[in-house]
Amino acid sequence: MKLSLCTITFRHHLVSLEDLAVWAAGNGFQGIELWGAHARNMAGSANRDGAWLAGFGLSVPMVSDYLPLDGEPDALVRKTLDLCRLARLWGAGKIRTFAGSAGSAQTPPDRQGFIAERLRTLCGLAADHGLSLLVETHPGTLADSLKATRALIAAVDHPALKVNFDVLHVWEGGDDPVAAHRVLRPHIGHYHLKNIRARADLTVFEPANVYAAAGRRDGMVPLFDGAVDYRRFLAELAGDPAAEGSLEWFGDDCYAVLRRDRDGVAEATAPAAGIDRPLRAGARR
Repeated sequence: MKLSLCTITFRHHLVSLEDLAVWAAGNGFQGIELWGAHARNMAGSANRDGAWLAGFGLSVPMVSDYLPLDGEPDALVRKTLDLCRLARLWGAGKIRTFAGSAGSAQTPPDRQGFIAERLRTLCGLAADHGLSLLVETHPGTLADSLKATRALIAAVDHPALKVNFDVLHVWEGGDDPVAAHRVLRPHIGHYHLKNIRARADLTVFEPANVYAAAGRRDGMVPLFDGAVDYRRFLAELAGDPAAEGSLEWFGDDCYAVLRRDRDGVAEATAPAAGIDRPLRAGARR
């Protein structure tokens, strides 16, 4: 599995992308997933692009943003084209958004059709740029359950539409991540990996809390210490070199947690137990 860290992890840190690249390369990551806000704010920086990042042995698999599906059509198209341009600048093959701002049970059929139509239009724009448009499995959207996600895929009906399979949120929606993964796998373009201490703690992932510098982090736990059984899930991806995912860590002690979780993912997705893997050059334990 090709694994990236996310720049959104460092949303409240004073750290450069170059510093992150040096650390990521030295600790066994293959890429850096760019938060849309970060990509936009670096757009005017000289010599900061995919070729520059490749010099560290890294790539950008995806630029993750929030496209205004409810907004004015012209503004939506402009923002999507800008996101496509940023993805091309960094050599990313995927852009990510969310399927609306209300859950499937709270969205009337005509509104669901409206969201699907807009996503179909954006898929066309993404395809014109050689990109895939990924919708994330997430509460409060039209991809808040396996059933809803399958219905959305069918309604959009465009080959450029893929799924960003957020394992925790699939579990949050009441589905078994392994069973849901087996159904959605042909449509999955990326994985977001994070965990929680218990279902009662899920409010820590509400956007208002995540984006607040003083927000609560209690309940956010390393990947293999939480309620979701990641060893069971990652066994589904063992030996799949095409799988791409990101550690979406929002808590404290970023470097220590990311390093530990990266090692755990490597072990859990190894083609077979007992295979010796060489120590990474320059890695810190």
